[in-house]
Amino acid sequence: MTQSVPSVSVAPDGQPGNLMVDARSVQKHFGALQVLKGITLQVKPREVMCLVGPSGSGKSTFLRCINHLEKVTAGRLYVDGELVGYEERGHKLHELHPKRAAAQRRDIGMVFQRFNLFPHMNALDNVIEAPMMVKGEKKSAAIERGRALLDQVGLASKEKAYPAQLSGGQQQRVAIARALAMQPKLMLFDEPTSALDPELVGEVLDVMRNLASEGMTMIVVTHEMGFAREVGDHLVFMDAGVVVEAGPPREVLANPQHERTKAFLSKVL
Repeated sequence: MTQSVPSVSVAPDGQPGNLMVDARSVQKHFGALQVLKGITLQVKPREVMCLVGPSGSGKSTFLRCINHLEKVTAGRLYVDGELVGYEERGHKLHELHPKRAAAQRRDIGMVFQRFNLFPHMNALDNVIEAPMMVKGEKKSAAIERGRALLDQVGLASKEKAYPAQLSGGQQQRVAIARALAMQPKLMLFDEPTSALDPELVGEVLDVMRNLASEGMTMIVVTHEMGFAREVGDHLVFMDAGVVVEAGPPREVLANPQHERTKAFLSKVL
């Protein structure tokens, strides 16, 4: 099994050029277990990349490495030209102070499988909490944007509802609004519809489609192949910690080149 290595856009100083995400031979070990075995891929601004593959292939771990929720064991990860979680001094990498790493993370929104809303806060308070506490926004400004975001995800009438009063799809849409409230330049989605009842999946995917149409750069771990075909600019199939196949979604889904990709798609399409 070989890893697909796309071309890398590099500026004269060796830094990534015109890339929102630039992963170079990224590895991740958990003790003796190697989960990522050298992931190399790039995402340009305004692009949507969909990561697909069987459970345990390393998709979610890679997503968590992008915003330094997991530390990369080897290789390098850049977001918008900035090395994630580390700085280079004398050709050696030194981990950033937690405050500097957290500052990087503020620019990256992440939506998880489970909604992780604060159960004691209503929808609007969930959305405005981080901008006020992390970025120091005035409450009036945070509320104004929070209401606009809830309207954007179709929940303007639910701002006073608590998570327990919302469906799973509504909770996930609040979680998306909460991530957007930090005004991120990159959005990461880790199987955002996998915990939802089938009839609620569409309402979340519609919000994600709208984000893509507005130019949000997105990396989406998903099993929703219709969404990947319709919205994605790139489809990456991962298995056993490597990129097996990558390309335009319609091409990969219609005519996969690798036997492992063919076997996986035969079970999900």
